[in-house]
Amino acid sequence: MVDICKIVCSLLCTITLVSCGIQKSIHHLPEVKQYALEVPKVERINDSTFSFNQNYLTKNRQQLWELYIKGNPLQLGYNNGALTKDLMQKQEAIFFSKVEGFVPSNFKQKLLRGFLKWYNRKMYLNVREDYQAELYGLSRYSSDQYNFIAPRYLRSLYLHGAHDIGHAMQDLALVGCSSLAVWNDNTEDGDLLIGRNFDFYVGDDFAKNKLVEFIEPEEGISYMSVSWPGMIGVVSGMNKEGITVTINAGKSKIPLTAKTPISLVTREILQYAKNIDEAIAIAKKRKVFVSESILVGSANDKDAVIIEVSPNNFGVYRVQNSSRIVCTNHFQSESYKDDKKNRKHILESHSGYRYEKLQELLQENKKLNPEKMASILRDRSGLKGEKIGYGNEKALNQLLAHHAVIFSPQKKLVWVSSNPYQLGEFVCYDLNRIFSADRLKSGEFAVSSLNISKDPFLDSREFKNYEEYKKLHNQIDDASEGKGEVLSEDWIRHYQSLNPDFWLVYYQAGKYYLSKKDFYKAKAAFEKALTKEITTVPDKRKVEKYLRKSDRKLN
Repeated sequence: MVDICKIVCSLLCTITLVSCGIQKSIHHLPEVKQYALEVPKVERINDSTFSFNQNYLTKNRQQLWELYIKGNPLQLGYNNGALTKDLMQKQEAIFFSKVEGFVPSNFKQKLLRGFLKWYNRKMYLNVREDYQAELYGLSRYSSDQYNFIAPRYLRSLYLHGAHDIGHAMQDLALVGCSSLAVWNDNTEDGDLLIGRNFDFYVGDDFAKNKLVEFIEPEEGISYMSVSWPGMIGVVSGMNKEGITVTINAGKSKIPLTAKTPISLVTREILQYAKNIDEAIAIAKKRKVFVSESILVGSANDKDAVIIEVSPNNFGVYRVQNSSRIVCTNHFQSESYKDDKKNRKHILESHSGYRYEKLQELLQENKKLNPEKMASILRDRSGLKGEKIGYGNEKALNQLLAHHAVIFSPQKKLVWVSSNPYQLGEFVCYDLNRIFSADRLKSGEFAVSSLNISKDPFLDSREFKNYEEYKKLHNQIDDASEGKGEVLSEDWIRHYQSLNPDFWLVYYQAGKYYLSKKDFYKAKAAFEKALTKEITTVPDKRKVEKYLRKSDRKLN
């Protein structure tokens, strides 16, 4: 959070000047009197199933929570909040504890709260009134524990910009998503097929309670979405018309004020668009505050495009003479061909590498079906099958995804991954059945016969080693900064053996040796790191900088 704190300090004078604007925003509440409301009385059927009228929350055997709600905007919010109250409050606690971990200083936390109030002061002016009403209903079930950050309603609104703020402010490794769409001669049946990894990482605890939502709004089109409790926006979803949306973060300038969170733009597309042109029109009229690629698939068009939005530009990327489209974290349309930040991002980040890897896998897999798509999303190797270490962001499967999803828009089928990452069983849902009386009769959401099996990697020694590596990684990180215990040579060798192809284990060892003034071992470790596939150009520069430092200390 160092970068955010610098921004906060530089903006303190500006914050003072706009304090009147902040006061107005923090007391804002949406108008909800026009909506009929029945305050939910939730019936607890068992420990993992709850209902209210025709609204349900249940947990399936793959540990995915499934939510079905219907009604006007305010009723949707109340139904959602009443059914997911415990999950939502737990999710909020996890998120804010993560922030406290990033910013342990009480003084800096106070600065951050002031900055967020200033930064988000105009967000409500850029969010549809019906979505504000829904958020208001949802927020009635939020905890009062975090009212010192912001009142419940505005806190719920701010959290919908967390994805946007996270990558705009720091370009953190929170978002490194990959998605693709194939159709015609690239699929077994010729139908459109879409896959995506959502690599938004806020810790393992945050990803535990995945929520598969089925929403039947009073106005617009029914849709499904995969996210987490407390979220009404969409990061991955499909509507009953066969429109799909997935978002991939792009390289952004730091905007001066929050506008429309991208997840609410994609929510609007799902709720109101029946084809690609309608999706483009919706995206074009909303003011966003970060750069984002939105891959939109359409059953009615039997086509897919990438809508590329940013605060000051807009483009649409369509493939010519092809029936496949690939999206990572850089822009491809003509509108961004001269964008310096985008060009630099392609050269220095892992986006271009993953783009090439997707193209490589599509060459190897000519006719995709859902099972083959899952295999692509789970791929852990580098280009040409190179071993690049588990957790490397150059891999499609970085072993940190919040979820993976596969859409078959013409059939209205969707497969959602279960924990851990995208390795667990993919659960299949049929939207034609879910948004009909048949689902209410059966009480079942999933079509279990169409599920995709878990990845065999889950039962491997390599996976167990990776999980242990993650735990030890925090220890060596602390020890490098003098916060932890002294590490033995055997400990370091064991740590490296758990993930031997990953550059980071040698870089971390080098930093530890440097902190202990063992410059010979530090130099050897940094040299070893440089023989591996390093994630980004800035990361490689860091390794080279520490290697030069070690050399200087030896001479």
